[in-house]
Amino acid sequence: MTDEQSAQNTPAEQTDRSCPLEELSFAVTGYISKTPHETYEAVADPEQLSHYFTTGGAQGRLEAGAEVTWDFADFPGRFPVEVVENIQDEKIVIRWEGSDDSVDKDTTTTFEFAPVDDGARTLVTITEKSWKLTEGGAQGAFGNCMGWTGMLSALKVWIEHGINLREGYYK
Repeated sequence: MTDEQSAQNTPAEQTDRSCPLEELSFAVTGYISKTPHETYEAVADPEQLSHYFTTGGAQGRLEAGAEVTWDFADFPGRFPVEVVENIQDEKIVIRWEGSDDSVDKDTTTTFEFAPVDDGARTLVTITEKSWKLTEGGAQGAFGNCMGWTGMLSALKVWIEHGINLREGYYK
C-alpha cells in the first residue's frame, strides 16, 4: 500500500500533524467477558462500584442529572460527581470540579460500552479530556489515566471473577 492509499484510509485528523494541540486527553480500553448490560450495571450501580473501585464507597446511581459522591482511601474525602448523560448499556458521561490545570472548570470522563462477539463481551472505552498543556496538566492527565486504567482492570477482575483487586492496594 502506498502512503497516499494509507492516507486515504486514515481520518484527516490523524494524518494532519500540523494541527495544534489544545488540551491533553486520553482513552483507555479493555475487553470484559460480560454483556454490555452487565458491564454497564457494574459501573452505574453504586453497590457494585463500591466493591471494586471506590475504596471508600459510592453513593448514588449514575443516571443523567444525578449528583453522586465517591470516596477513595488513596484520595480521602467524598467528592461530588455529576452525571451529564447516560444511555442504558451504551454510555455514561460524568464530570467533576477541575483543577487549576484543567482547560475547563470541570473534568469530563466518558465510559462507552460496545458489544463484541454478538454481545457476549464488551469493549469498554474510557476517555477523559480537559487538561492544560502544562507540567501540572500532564501530571493530572497521566495520574487520571493511571487511575482509569486501574479502574478498568479492577472492573474486569470484579465482574468476571468476583475479586476486589483494589482491596488493600492503597492502604
